[in-house]
Amino acid sequence: MHKLYQSTLATSCKAVFASVLLSVTTFASATITLDGNSVKYTDIVKIADGEEVKIAPQALERVKISHQILINGAETGHEIYGLTVGVGMNKDHQMVNAEGKLSEEVINASREFNIGLINSHSGGLGAPADIRTTRAVLAARLNNMLHGGSGVQESIVQMLQTMLNQNVLPVIPSKGSTGMADITILGHVGLAMMGRGDVWYQGKIVPAADAFKAENIKPVVLFGKDALSILSSNAYSSALTALLLADVEHLLKISKLNYALTLEAINGNIAPFSAEANELRPFKYFVSTSAELRDLLQGSYLWQVNDDRVLQDPLSVRDSVYYIAVLQQAFDQLNEDMNIQFNSSDDNPGILISPKANSLSPMEMKFKIQGGGAIVPTANFDPLIWVVGLERLSLTVGANSNVATQRTLRLSDEYFSHLTRFLGTKNTVHALGAMQNPLVALKGENMFLSNPIMLNTTPVEGQVEDAATNAPYVVQKVQHQVDNLYQIYGIELFHAAQAIDLRREKSGQFNMSPATSKLYNEYRKLIDVIDYDRPLTGDFAKSAEFLRTYERQ
Repeated sequence: MHKLYQSTLATSCKAVFASVLLSVTTFASATITLDGNSVKYTDIVKIADGEEVKIAPQALERVKISHQILINGAETGHEIYGLTVGVGMNKDHQMVNAEGKLSEEVINASREFNIGLINSHSGGLGAPADIRTTRAVLAARLNNMLHGGSGVQESIVQMLQTMLNQNVLPVIPSKGSTGMADITILGHVGLAMMGRGDVWYQGKIVPAADAFKAENIKPVVLFGKDALSILSSNAYSSALTALLLADVEHLLKISKLNYALTLEAINGNIAPFSAEANELRPFKYFVSTSAELRDLLQGSYLWQVNDDRVLQDPLSVRDSVYYIAVLQQAFDQLNEDMNIQFNSSDDNPGILISPKANSLSPMEMKFKIQGGGAIVPTANFDPLIWVVGLERLSLTVGANSNVATQRTLRLSDEYFSHLTRFLGTKNTVHALGAMQNPLVALKGENMFLSNPIMLNTTPVEGQVEDAATNAPYVVQKVQHQVDNLYQIYGIELFHAAQAIDLRREKSGQFNMSPATSKLYNEYRKLIDVIDYDRPLTGDFAKSAEFLRTYERQ
């Protein structure tokens, strides 16, 4: 891995994971009901932010049926990965001979196997994930299990619910997964469920046994396929993606508002996103994004003829509608894919309660279980479909970082803005000239992070697992890009507001749209116009935070 990327990712991880974002004493009291079929990323985020969890009765019934199908399969002699045979390269080792009724000896052997599996997969690295992330992880895995494909005992889903509602949360590392199920990270969830390892409790890291005693929580006794179902999942990566989607959804709103304000600041031409331009090239997201921009700018002076307005703006100003459109498209596709991920089973093997396929081949008949249901070997732990979507989002964030930077640089250039050089006043020495450096530095970092990392893999587990996606690192780098883009937009907003003030001074009062006028006025309550040179680090930080929270739902 390139040293620059290592440094960048390390900085990102520190920002994301080093601090505890939530205090257990300030959690909300609302409740989210999980049913295994209809959760949205917004529900995962609400649980991450403290809302309690209920389990739908029909979902709990599916869990019971799924577990019974697993036991029926074992008792009728089916070879079951992670139950009657080992995992990974040890899949050729018979671990539990469960043919026939389960004797006490077989049950004890299964329990020991489960403990060994959790212990041998608890080896994550890095700083602990913060409380908010950990809650998202538990919520994502719980809903997956409630879909009914895991075969776990009822006590497993009840423990996840208890941990969330009583705020006794496993301490899980932030690194160590290659993105083909987050096994070495989620193993630590299993440790805590057994009353081992460490947990977050009352804002501190304490031994799980101590917290369980204080909260009167009884550790689970793992059996059957419980251990494999706990750790062989992409819940860590999918939880990070849920939190990312919330930031990107708001970022899309800010992207459009910021661009609209910049257009007014530079006296830009609205023709590229006019209804007439849409008729000429009716790409779906180009048309819808153009309509949103036209609405945002209703009432603006830009709709009136202006002798100073150029026919063809620089491409960063003229083409931004396309860049925002592809960001929206990437978000929508990833959101659609994650809706499936959150409401399905990524287990291997997976338990199918009511198979719909009428499969009659001898190989497929081996999956069927006497008494109903099927136990199916799968590759459903592979998150490639939505990791590709994350990489696509990464590219579009990088592209928007570039055009936003270029727009800001054009605002500082008197040739394009027809304002003062570097947006200075008669009292400034250098105004915003040197401030192009941090802006370009952020853009450069985001352009570098746009390079895909999902292809950088090495075979592991005795070369059985010879494909991977680096899913958690992909999410973390996109999150870092999004954080950077908020900073870039903050600097652009600083420049645009300064340009608005200078344009008013030069041309007199002019009409801004209601949307951009509100943005400008709220911003000016926080950040003053720059009349004399001053240090701007604090202003830039406040600008980014302002945009992160502006009209956020």
